[in-house]
Amino acid sequence: MREGEKMLGGKKVAELVAFLKERRLPLIDQKANIEEIVTAMIHFEHSRLLYVVDNNEKLTGTISWGLLTRHVFSSSHDAQIHPRFIMSMITAETAKDIMQKNPVFTTENELVETLLKKIIQRKVQEIPVIDTKKKVIANLTIVDLLRFLIKSRKH
Repeated sequence: MREGEKMLGGKKVAELVAFLKERRLPLIDQKANIEEIVTAMIHFEHSRLLYVVDNNEKLTGTISWGLLTRHVFSSSHDAQIHPRFIMSMITAETAKDIMQKNPVFTTENELVETLLKKIIQRKVQEIPVIDTKKKVIANLTIVDLLRFLIKSRKH
């Protein structure tokens, strides 16, 4: 076990969430149109993801910079991409149409150590924290984790 993993041992995501400064969450309604999605992505430049939520504010999916870029610049797609996928991207009109379903997430009760493994295994750099009703209460980045690690080391 590496030194960083030892310091995170036993700590819960709730401690990491409490450590974060207040910041607005990059949420977008699943009915948002492409222009609203682009505007939101630009507005939340600290984030690489938008969290797509339904009418009850429950997390239903995510939209990454890469996914949005492939949609907006669909005419520039690599020829290896299946035409059916390109067609669905071109005709997409809302966040729900282009979002990645079944997003990776964490909860406040999950151990930070488990969260770190999930981030590494799923190769994500950002992850939403949801409550028991699947509402996004925070978003965590690799940078947040590193800051938390340094702060934990000092205490």
